[in-house]
Amino acid sequence: MQVAVLAHEKFPERAKTAVGVIRYSDYDVTAVLDRDRAGGQVNEYLPGVPDAPIVSGMEDVENADALLIGIAPIGGGFDESWRADVENALNRGCDVISGLHYFLSEDPEFAELAAANDCELWDVRKPREDLTVSQGIGKDVDAEVILTVGTDCSVGKMTVSLELARAAQERGIDAAFIPTGQTGIMIEGWGNPIDRVVSDFTAGAVEEMIVEKGDEYDYLFVEGQGTIIHPAYSAVTCGILHGSMPDKLVLCHAAGRESIHGYEDFSIPPVETYIDLYEDLAAPVHETEVAAGALNTMDIVEDGPARNAVSEYAEDLGVPATDPVRFEKSEVLEALL
Repeated sequence: MQVAVLAHEKFPERAKTAVGVIRYSDYDVTAVLDRDRAGGQVNEYLPGVPDAPIVSGMEDVENADALLIGIAPIGGGFDESWRADVENALNRGCDVISGLHYFLSEDPEFAELAAANDCELWDVRKPREDLTVSQGIGKDVDAEVILTVGTDCSVGKMTVSLELARAAQERGIDAAFIPTGQTGIMIEGWGNPIDRVVSDFTAGAVEEMIVEKGDEYDYLFVEGQGTIIHPAYSAVTCGILHGSMPDKLVLCHAAGRESIHGYEDFSIPPVETYIDLYEDLAAPVHETEVAAGALNTMDIVEDGPARNAVSEYAEDLGVPATDPVRFEKSEVLEALL
């Protein structure tokens, strides 16, 4: 499918959905919409991924079967400045894929245009209605379950899970990625949007996916969400931790991050304190351990200082660590597999 990705004024730093789809999905991304960087190319900002032009709006897109909203703002709201692009896409007969908490299918104008032009509005964050509470059986699957947890949101948990799952597959290991957020679901084409599920059903929605895949694969790499100390998202983090009943954890951090993104009055404690926080919280349900670390070094330009930061992070945690996008993954994989 040919897809145009909307990332207005956020590409690439604050458009993690756009970056994830470009880097990992099977979509043929034909253009990125960003008014501030129109006229450029994707590879100017994301080397090593399939290239595409950056354009100012949907009217400048030559070929597309769908428009994908590539921004995941805090709160998941819809920016009215995007409306013209969505309308343009629907009038051209393009489907629209959205991971927002604002459901496009419930917007009367978009719903009418979609019906008139035989288009699909896929609200990725709309959960199924038959989800239920956990039965406490995630630990009974045959697969080893590996969960990424974080010191904050937006530190790369999805990316780490995908990179490690694919690196394991390249070794001939039977591994799968378990998507719990909108970007992962877009990439894989299935999953439960945990941050939109009724609170009582959060652990159950994760457990359902573990049980579905746990006897088909040897390893499951579960995409984590948020952080256990987050003033807004900690409940989602805890639900995934208890629902997945992981055997091992990978602690993810962004180099240089000192406070919670969007909640800068809340400082990030020393990274090593997270080991006890996560292991102690998990233990009454299912004992686990932080077996590896992943450091997002995107903001460090040179490889030398980035490697030094990774080494310091590994020393602080007392476990192997890497930046799996930038550096080798073998030592971390050995610790996990």
